[in-house]
Amino acid sequence: MSDGTSVSTTAPPEVPTTRTDRDRIGSVKQQLSRLLKESLQALFPYEIEPLVAACQAKFGDYQCNNAMGLWSQLKGKPTEFKNPNSIGQAIAKNLPQSEVIESTSVAGPGFVNITLSNKWISKHIHNMLVNGIEEWAPILSVTRAVVDFSSPNIAKEMHVGHLRSTIIGDTLSRMLEFSNVEVLRRNHVGDWGTQFGMLIEHLFDQFPDWEDAGDQAIGDLQAFYKASKLRFDQEPAFMARAQQAVVRLQSGEDKYRHAWKKICEISRKEFDLVYQRLQVQLEEKGESFYNPYIPDVLEEFNKEGLIKESDGARVVEIKGHNIPLIVIKRDGGYNYASTDLAALWYRLNVEKAEWIIYVTDVGQQQHFDMFFTAARTVGWLPDPAKNTYPKTSHVGFGLVLGSDGKRFRTRSSEVVRLVELLDEAKSRSKAELKKRLEDNGKIKDWKDDELDSTAEAIGYGAVKYADLKNNRLTNYTFSFDQMLNDKGNTAVYLLYAHARICSIIKKSGKEIEELKNLEAIVLGHPDERALGLHLIQFAEIVEEACSNLLPNVLCEYLYNLSEMFTRFYTSCQVNGSPEEASRLLLCEATAVVMRKCFHLLGITPVYRI
Repeated sequence: MSDGTSVSTTAPPEVPTTRTDRDRIGSVKQQLSRLLKESLQALFPYEIEPLVAACQAKFGDYQCNNAMGLWSQLKGKPTEFKNPNSIGQAIAKNLPQSEVIESTSVAGPGFVNITLSNKWISKHIHNMLVNGIEEWAPILSVTRAVVDFSSPNIAKEMHVGHLRSTIIGDTLSRMLEFSNVEVLRRNHVGDWGTQFGMLIEHLFDQFPDWEDAGDQAIGDLQAFYKASKLRFDQEPAFMARAQQAVVRLQSGEDKYRHAWKKICEISRKEFDLVYQRLQVQLEEKGESFYNPYIPDVLEEFNKEGLIKESDGARVVEIKGHNIPLIVIKRDGGYNYASTDLAALWYRLNVEKAEWIIYVTDVGQQQHFDMFFTAARTVGWLPDPAKNTYPKTSHVGFGLVLGSDGKRFRTRSSEVVRLVELLDEAKSRSKAELKKRLEDNGKIKDWKDDELDSTAEAIGYGAVKYADLKNNRLTNYTFSFDQMLNDKGNTAVYLLYAHARICSIIKKSGKEIEELKNLEAIVLGHPDERALGLHLIQFAEIVEEACSNLLPNVLCEYLYNLSEMFTRFYTSCQVNGSPEEASRLLLCEATAVVMRKCFHLLGITPVYRI
């Protein structure tokens, strides 16, 4: 420390152990579950899963809710217990000694209320500051997952539905990756099918020297698609040539394969403009990749007698559904179901994934229900009621609406181009930021590149957060004015809140790294403790968001964290107070957790405003 800096008389904390020195400890809820499991094992001769939940502050910090369920099993049988309360008392009494728990009490019908030790909360936060936020990664029961998301169609524009899939899928991947799950991020693009016949023939007609023509010759791929579709619908001769082109492409004829690759490459460049802006990483394995696997996969169904003839098509009858799953069309071609079955087979048998997650709109729910049931019927997947791996999940999401309450489109009823939408978010954010800086006289302190990168972080972050903060199953209204508002539950408000915390630390003039080594966190004020408790619950929030595939759970936690910090900062002076060192460490811990939340949501933090 520099000369003249006061040193806290609080004893420095024990040097925390590094993550490599011991096993991962998991969330607070998981740690309490292990303690309660020991107690339950001492009382009952069979395995019981502890029911642990955070509870209202007036009762404690956490609650064990097993007593009533156990009493209903024991009632009328010879037992030492008189009622649910006596079971709760026994659970509390048999808890092993632990630095985690300060005290317990038993309420009503056996609810075991648990209050955590302030000293342990402080130590737990300090360990995280020294060892890194990865210290708080939750422990999940899965080691490898496939997340299938984004998945646009070649030669078609990415629209707001793809935006939702891309944003939600990226956040789920990030949360699983943080939880030490190996995630295979898959972009299942629509790069195979009958539409390529008309696209290729239109390419040959419009550009006889198409192999030498640059991408710019084709120009707007969306317009190119529409023009080819118009010809397909209106010109019988063109339709016949297009249908023949599909056969020639699928039989592997060089000229047609090269033309197909050219169209796919142009489309990918368009998609990449969106992915680069959103900072999303994906590995493409499109429909064409799985096409060679389809015959063997369907033969597996055929051997089990599961494929039937129906009106010229080949189908799998699905229990609980009135319609069958078509796997070979009347014309002998494959479809979504046959491709999806081949992809699932590949993911289970080649990629060895335990959890396969599909992120698409809720309108595809029936397709996934039927396709998952077919996979269970052939023996690929266990009964979902058993909650064992491997397993599949469909992550459905609602529509993006305009201010009129209808599907979000441009005034000309065209689908909104995602690149233009994201660029407008950045442009609006930049205009608002410049105005703010001009009004407070700080514009001269900002370089153009910093202004640009900050506007980008806020603009793109605002679009992502406006989507993710909603329960994904609901529709949400797209509004630049609302998402770029700096008040309320928005990315702008949260990014500014983070920047303010960074400013508090900077103004103190203290070196956080020195404070970590020399000072302890003391939770003396109720608002300090409330903030500390909320911080250490981060791991179980990520665990819940992963388990239920709900990013909005993390958004709610982040917003509440910001609100709790505001209460703490309002009632507890930081800089210049006797508790300055401890409170600066709490500020730093809040900033670290906020930054990890931003990272998991795919949002770039800002450090000054």
